[in-house]
Amino acid sequence: MQGSIIETACSIDVGSRNQTIDMGSLPLAAIHRDGQGPTRTFHIRLVNCVLARQNPAKPNWQYFQVTFDGSQSQGLFQVDGQASGVGLQIQREDGEIAIPGKSLSHQTLSIGERDLSYNLRLVANKNALIAGQYSSHIRFKLDYE
Repeated sequence: MQGSIIETACSIDVGSRNQTIDMGSLPLAAIHRDGQGPTRTFHIRLVNCVLARQNPAKPNWQYFQVTFDGSQSQGLFQVDGQASGVGLQIQREDGEIAIPGKSLSHQTLSIGERDLSYNLRLVANKNALIAGQYSSHIRFKLDYE
């Protein structure tokens, strides 16, 4: 058992914390032709969101920012394994692309629950394409203002 008590605007739903996304198999020719693979959608669900802080002298929570972090190469999330010449790209539902380690633009916070939707896709980088298995570990964090 583990846990912590912190002052935060929202909790992250347990099902959103550790996700495994199967990107499927993609022919090398498709990456050559299109420069990218199909998207896979994933969600981060915020629950129990409040705007008021415990200390009434502090202003209410108004915004949040999501940051995705992991090994990066050429502005993409790096993949490990035998595959080469590709990286992973995360795009928010409004089209904003996540740069590894940099916060996405802030979004307005609201009371209750909120489902954040993102698209993940394999994208060719400047390196030679080599077929093979790959994996990547990407972390996310939320900052509240």
